[in-house]
Amino acid sequence: MAERMSGTERRAQVRAIAAKEFAEHGLHGASTEAIAKSAGITQAYIFRMFGTKKALFLELVEAAFESVSDGMRAAGAGKAGLEALSAMGGQYFDQLTDRTGLLLQLQGFAACGDPEVRDAVRACFARMWGTAEDGTGLEPVTVKTFLAFGMLLNVGAAMDVEQVDAAWADGVRTRIQSGLFAHVTTEANR
Repeated sequence: MAERMSGTERRAQVRAIAAKEFAEHGLHGASTEAIAKSAGITQAYIFRMFGTKKALFLELVEAAFESVSDGMRAAGAGKAGLEALSAMGGQYFDQLTDRTGLLLQLQGFAACGDPEVRDAVRACFARMWGTAEDGTGLEPVTVKTFLAFGMLLNVGAAMDVEQVDAAWADGVRTRIQSGLFAHVTTEANR
């Protein structure tokens, strides 16, 4: 029998269970039956709370992106330029411990064959781009390079490179210092 929880508590419980399920299996591979079983509720209750499996997936993917953007925004607050970028990069690097959140982002990208998912992921990425661009005042080519390194960190988290003892894995784990971005300008990119 399911433990008695408030609606808010139950929703949070289901979100946490579903986040792990979707992070590991993606939109189409995740099982609402497995989520319901882990939560001690029925699938019908999941659908009453979230509407559809895709709506639950999108809610979780959007939350994963927002968590990173919010962390970057907070880290860069009161700073500008490379100082802000360095703080944002440090926050991004530190957030690699949230493997579930990073995998949800990647699963969002992987599900972009679905137009609704693609639109939602585009909007999330646009907000992340805006966080980096507006929060640093740096040129688009610098923001692009910064986010490209971030995507490499996401891929490293997906491969769980923390568990790999090899030179290439050490390279993926290397923290990039903001000075690297000093020369990444529109002028230098011509």
